Amino acid sequence: MTIKKFAAIVAIVVVALLVLRSCGDGYGMGRSHDDHDGPGSKSAQGVTVQATGTVKVVPDGVSFNFAVSVLAQSSETAMSNASAAAEKVREALDTAGVAEEDIATQNISVYPEYASSNTGTQTLSGYRAQQVFTVTLRDTAKAGEVVDSVIAAGGNSLQVYGVTPTLLDTDAAVAQAREAAIKSAKEKAKDYAGLVDGDLGSVVYVTEITSPSSPVPLMVGDAGSAELSMTKTVVNLGTQEVSVTVEVRWSLED
Repeated sequence: MTIKKFAAIVAIVVVALLVLRSCGDGYGMGRSHDDHDGPGSKSAQGVTVQATGTVKVVPDGVSFNFAVSVLAQSSETAMSNASAAAEKVREALDTAGVAEEDIATQNISVYPEYASSNTGTQTLSGYRAQQVFTVTLRDTAKAGEVVDSVIAAGGNSLQVYGVTPTLLDTDAAVAQAREAAIKSAKEKAKDYAGLVDGDLGSVVYVTEITSPSSPVPLMVGDAGSAELSMTKTVVNLGTQEVSVTVEVRWSLED
């Protein structure tokens, strides 16, 4: 074989390889053009929607946050007096039927307290001891009564930080909100499918996000006479919203 013939054969082989490579880059080996995940392909045909389901429920608990705070001339005396006041509060909670596991100590502290004069100088007033508590009240009908009994037990050493209705059992509300969200999502998806002359196929995926509940004021029941409301604490539970947001993708059928 002459050198010219050999060179010609090599050139033909190179050209053939280049042609095959360009075909492979365009469509993929053993794969038709229709198999690509382009905008018009079957795998890309679908509809994705988001929807939120919301339900309103009456809280089944009350969170009661308070502290006993005592000022004394020494840190030891301040802490001892605060502990004594806290013990009276615990006894009041026990008498009211509050379970021990529903009483949580959040913080215990003691620190010097200063008073400022008109000239800007500070003098030591004493030492303040504090014990902070969060109590979960499950009997909502007696929440106001428990608050009053704790205030009476703590006396002037008691500071109330907040009495907040709260939802303790969210399972049923979340299930209802989820059902409403899926129903709304499917209705939206059907609307979109109809607009493009298609039918909903099977669900491709579902993603869920549960949002925190938010209080919505609502007067519940009768607080009693005006005279009674002036002497006793009334806790109006109101309602809280529980929402579930879902994102669902359906395939589309022609």
